[in-house]
Amino acid sequence: MTATTPTTDLAVQATGVGKVFPTKAGDVAALTEVELEVKAGEFVSLIGPSGCGKSTLLRLIADLDQASSGELTIFGKPARRARIDQDYGIAFQQAGLLPWRTVAANIGLPLELHKVGKAERDARVAELAELVGLTDFVDRYPDQLSGGMQQRVAIARSLAARPKLLLMDEPFGALDEMTREYLQGELTRIAAETGAAVVFVTHSIPEAVFLSDRVVVMSPRPGRITDVIETGLGEVRDEALRESPAYFEKVTAVREALHGTKVERANER
Repeated sequence: MTATTPTTDLAVQATGVGKVFPTKAGDVAALTEVELEVKAGEFVSLIGPSGCGKSTLLRLIADLDQASSGELTIFGKPARRARIDQDYGIAFQQAGLLPWRTVAANIGLPLELHKVGKAERDARVAELAELVGLTDFVDRYPDQLSGGMQQRVAIARSLAARPKLLLMDEPFGALDEMTREYLQGELTRIAAETGAAVVFVTHSIPEAVFLSDRVVVMSPRPGRITDVIETGLGEVRDEALRESPAYFEKVTAVREALHGTKVERANER
């Protein structure tokens, strides 16, 4: 395989990335030969069956684990350098808020850890609280918030250091459908306003299509990319979009790509 030249025009560039986990029963290949490019400012969702390595790939991008093979760069840098430079923010399914800190203190935690002055920190927290619609709740504690509000705090916290990339691992997975759809709309607005690229892991086909510029379909373990669906749904992501023929067409396309092997086998019978 010919090595590619990392470029800062790409938020994420994965070339031949693989991940093997050693176990008592032998090595387990979680990912194999992953080729992925995410442009700056682009929203990309990863979707595939449970255990296909979606979250593993996100962890490699976030430098929470290291690839066993291949090359992975974030804005042209090794993942570790990108983490140190705070080039990305990250949000998980569980908000992970510190219960003894207020909303404002949770949002401002990354800035506090990086010794940002109080005046600048307070201004940034106020800006982010407004961005996620929590200005009236900055003095509340996590146990005084709904699950959806806690996730908004987590998103705000992930944006505190003005990252150029947002990594999200099923952040709305535990929420009810109404809250989930509301936060999907909010996330597309926030991504557009901040200009951050987003890599988003989900099990939901409709969610992936609604949010994304491209949906990356992964195979069962060992995970590899089997298809990439361009949504082409434009910049406006609202409730009307969910009822549009174009949206349903792309949901069908992703579903067929995700279950392609089963469809092909059925046609062969």
